[in-house]
Amino acid sequence: MAMGVSGGGRRRRGRGGRSPMAEINVTPLVDVMLVLLIIFMVTAPLLKAAVPIELPETRAKAMSEEQGQITITVRRDGTVFYEQDQLAPGELADRLTSTPKGADGKPPLVTLRADKALDYGRVMDVMGELNRAGFTSISLVTDVSGG
Repeated sequence: MAMGVSGGGRRRRGRGGRSPMAEINVTPLVDVMLVLLIIFMVTAPLLKAAVPIELPETRAKAMSEEQGQITITVRRDGTVFYEQDQLAPGELADRLTSTPKGADGKPPLVTLRADKALDYGRVMDVMGELNRAGFTSISLVTDVSGG
């Protein structure tokens, strides 16, 4: 006497007898997150420059940015900025002496951004102040042209 029991007591679920899949495919999520990470890694250094100046162009390779470096910017009118803070005339030396040293006891790397219309002597004055304060590793920042 058979009463509708088939397949040895197993019940069929859905179509084709398969049970619903309880796992989530995370591969597309990981792919999207990696793309976003790359986008942020590329755009983050571009967001650092807050003082707008017109940099001279060059065909040199771009350098990597190091942790703990400071940026000195000189505008066309000769105004000096320490990171994003505008400095009064003569204040650069005091600000540089109060800059903390790195873990190895060396001063941090300095990136100097100067407007291309600025007098060369003004740039040399700022570099002299940096040298007097003990900053001997100075990178000059330019716009990298593709040609």
